[in-house]
Amino acid sequence: MVRDSRRFWEPCRNLRRIRLIRQFARFASPRLFGFAALVCVSLSALAAAAQQQVPPASAPQPSASQPSAPAPSGPPVFPKPDPSNFTAATPTKEVVNGFLQTTWGFDDTRVWQVQGIVKTPVDGVSKVYVMVGDKTGKQKAGSLQFFVLPDGKHAIANEDIIPFGEHPFADDRAVLAKRADGPYRGSASKDLELVEFADFQCPHCKDAQANMEKLAVDFPKARIVFQSYPLTRIHPASKKAAAYGVCVAKLAGSDAFFTFAGAVFDGQEGLATADGATLTLNSAVTKAGLDPAKVGECAATPATGETVDASVKLAVDLNINQTPVLMVNGRPVSVGGLPYDTLKQIVAFEAKMDGVTQ
Repeated sequence: MVRDSRRFWEPCRNLRRIRLIRQFARFASPRLFGFAALVCVSLSALAAAAQQQVPPASAPQPSASQPSAPAPSGPPVFPKPDPSNFTAATPTKEVVNGFLQTTWGFDDTRVWQVQGIVKTPVDGVSKVYVMVGDKTGKQKAGSLQFFVLPDGKHAIANEDIIPFGEHPFADDRAVLAKRADGPYRGSASKDLELVEFADFQCPHCKDAQANMEKLAVDFPKARIVFQSYPLTRIHPASKKAAAYGVCVAKLAGSDAFFTFAGAVFDGQEGLATADGATLTLNSAVTKAGLDPAKVGECAATPATGETVDASVKLAVDLNINQTPVLMVNGRPVSVGGLPYDTLKQIVAFEAKMDGVTQ
């Protein structure tokens, strides 16, 4: 059963669960969401098995005789890795560290150590053990584990299959550069492309808009794209709102769309009923300077429905299963409730990693 984001303090979720294999793999063909969250998880969250983006912190250590991490009293002192725990030919420790640096490097207080890369009974599948700590010593060190698949490009963590490698977000970045065609603001260049997947009826999407405005100011060279991802099974009016948005952008351009979008989010409570949704959307269209009747006629056409469906398919193909999610040059970040300072750090770090000057 899908949970309401405000009642359960979590981002709005789609009923569709990430397809197994991504089929076997944010840790096989496609894309991350398990480690995607690695980017915005705190060390305290490492301990929570419910964190969809991070492997469980309760993972057993490679050797029963290996001592546990010390209580936090300063920077952690990890136990020396036992060479006998490195029995797999791939991935190498360098590749694992490159992956973790790409994923966690935005946080300069986080430290880690690869404790083991172990062969498993399944040919080509390796199990990786990592210890994670905080330089300040304010949070207790923890451990995590994940499985790397034979292709070397995917891993499994917490039932999810995510991209792996030293450049785990490159494939998704290429997909977005080709298929993310929603209205945008900022630069025409895709050197730093921030693609927001949002649902007009999702409360956390409404809350995230303040941070999106800040990103537009702090990263003027970024291209910030809005892709509608209506979760219709929990938000009945979301697809109609998305269709109106498509038509506003089509008839009057991106500036008019963002005026419309802001008005819809401001009046989001009106979307709760069919009549209220019509009034809310028509009011937003008027604020964008367009004729509600003309936009409503456009929104009802099959072509507009196909455009919305294509945006949904893009999200599904990227293994996105909640809103709001921001793809930062292919790196997925769950932005519901994420502090702006952390979000800004992630965007700046990814820009630096990709050679984008701000």
